[in-house]
Amino acid sequence: MTMSLPALFLLVANLGLIWLLMAAPLGIKTIRLRRMLHEGPDRVWQAIHPLGRDALWYPSLIGSVADPETGRVVQQLSHADRRGNPVRRTLELSEIRGPWQHAYEARVVEDSTLDPSFWVNYRERRMVGPSEGGTELVVEQTDRYRGLAFLVFRFFALRRELNALSGWLRTGKVEQSGLFEQPGTQLLMAVLSTLALWPFFGLSGQGLIYSCLLTVVIAFHELGHMAAYRAFGHKTVRMIFIPLLGGLAIGGRPYNSRYEVAVCALMGPGMSAFLVPVLVAAHAALAQSVPGHAAGGYVLIFLLVLSAFNLLNLLPMSRFDGGQVLRQVFPTQDGLLGGTFLVTAAILFTGWRVGIPSQALFGGLAVMALLSLANRASVKMREEMADMSAGERLSAGFGYYSAIAIHAYGLVFACDLLFGR
Repeated sequence: MTMSLPALFLLVANLGLIWLLMAAPLGIKTIRLRRMLHEGPDRVWQAIHPLGRDALWYPSLIGSVADPETGRVVQQLSHADRRGNPVRRTLELSEIRGPWQHAYEARVVEDSTLDPSFWVNYRERRMVGPSEGGTELVVEQTDRYRGLAFLVFRFFALRRELNALSGWLRTGKVEQSGLFEQPGTQLLMAVLSTLALWPFFGLSGQGLIYSCLLTVVIAFHELGHMAAYRAFGHKTVRMIFIPLLGGLAIGGRPYNSRYEVAVCALMGPGMSAFLVPVLVAAHAALAQSVPGHAAGGYVLIFLLVLSAFNLLNLLPMSRFDGGQVLRQVFPTQDGLLGGTFLVTAAILFTGWRVGIPSQALFGGLAVMALLSLANRASVKMREEMADMSAGERLSAGFGYYSAIAIHAYGLVFACDLLFGR
């Protein structure tokens, strides 16, 4: 089977990138950004201090007041908590002594969404001082990180805030371009993702077709997640393409229940499962009406890419959709181990059935097991999510195993006809 080794190499590369982005232990890291501003230090200080006269200049901060009893700062953010209400965060400020005209350090002592343990190592420092022609502003954020993704996210979020501050000081208006999230940017990212995936399928016309079809499959998969977010009341949802890793659907608030987690994770491969019988029927119709036409082969290739991608995504790994569903469906460790064994066995059997060598299958399984062990840490929420009822657990479990069965059938059907197995 000519597709097995490139697909396996792509899988291993993706797993390695996921580990680097989400689980690699980076330790304590500090983000430090510096800006030279034309306004005076006092003007800048009133904007960046949580209790400053212009503290609410940035749209994401909608309230910032001092608690009369503790002296701490209680802030309200425009981001929504699990119930759709503004996030409340309490800061403890301390003065920084040194050469700066104004400086403070803040730590988070309470958050309405995240458990206090999330903020144990977090510190933010903002320093303001006069400089030639204006003011020097230095902002530092220190925290302990696992994986590059959150570190990179915070860097760009802080950079966007400082760029917006610079514009607001000049014009009195906040211009948030959000260029990365614009449809045109994401279309460009989808093209880059397609080109990045091309070498894994061979730098040929046929390889480019495989890569394009995989990008279409990824987009349809993420649309399934977005539809589930909307159904559960998320006011904002968006899709982001990440070269090599594929796509990512992002909801507008934290999950409110375990059932919501399971359904939102399952709807990616679940929506794609509806295409499997459609593609099988389309191939049969083309084979009867125009035997030997190239369109029938492309339908099979699309079915192959669709089924393989979603079947891999249903693997019981913590960062994959399959792992997220299983953790919600099986509340006990024994149940989770049993469910994981059944899913792994079913997917391994499917891989063997379509002709992937046994050595490659078990090598991939070993890599996935190691990455799963290294990727167990997750963000702890302040409140436990609502538990699933027996009916919800049953429906999510059957939906999960049905998605596996449908995509396994699609993969076997396509491989049998394409590779003569």
